[in-house]
Amino acid sequence: MPRTARASRGGVCHHTMSRGNRGTTVFHDAQDYESFENLMRRSNQRLPMRNLAWCLMPTHFHIVLRPYEDGDLGRWMHWLLTTHVQCHRRRHETEGRIWQGRFKAPPIQQDAHLLTVMRYVERNPLRACLVDRAEDWPWSSLRVRMGKADSLLSPSPVPLPDNWRDLVNQPLTAAELEAVRTSLQRERPYGDAAWMQGTAERLDLLGSLRKRGRPRGIAYRPLKEL
Repeated sequence: MPRTARASRGGVCHHTMSRGNRGTTVFHDAQDYESFENLMRRSNQRLPMRNLAWCLMPTHFHIVLRPYEDGDLGRWMHWLLTTHVQCHRRRHETEGRIWQGRFKAPPIQQDAHLLTVMRYVERNPLRACLVDRAEDWPWSSLRVRMGKADSLLSPSPVPLPDNWRDLVNQPLTAAELEAVRTSLQRERPYGDAAWMQGTAERLDLLGSLRKRGRPRGIAYRPLKEL
């Protein structure tokens, strides 16, 4: 079963993501996608949550969330994923794990960095060559923005540019892609250096800022020589 993530703060945006166990397909058809979106709505009814952007892909999902109170994000996601696992098992008559480990949820600075993450999320199906235009993918917040209002979608705390659809359809830079992906992989706060440091200290994420590997200047020597 999915585990509750580390503590979150009310008002802080988070880039949540989870992948099918061993990269397997989770959403097999339209009913699977619709069921998950309906569970998101039910989770909102149980515990109010601001859903700023989302995209459901065959093997994984991305949701940008902005909780109201401390700890809400973990409780909201735990109910969503636990309930989804139960529904998925009943429908597909399967056993075992559906999701790979616990979900990821790095915090995001509420400025241009948030818009970059939202573009990254809504552009997913285009980047994966599943559609010709990002808004053609039925299971994302961009499709909702281009159509009728949906209670599942909340306004962004950072206003979206008027040409938002065109921006989503434009590729992110290599540096932006690397930064967003590193943030997800390491659950590292995504923002400028000062904000990342302060947020990491507040949310006990300092380990995510440390460089991996052996510190420079320290040569390896066998244990018997130390």
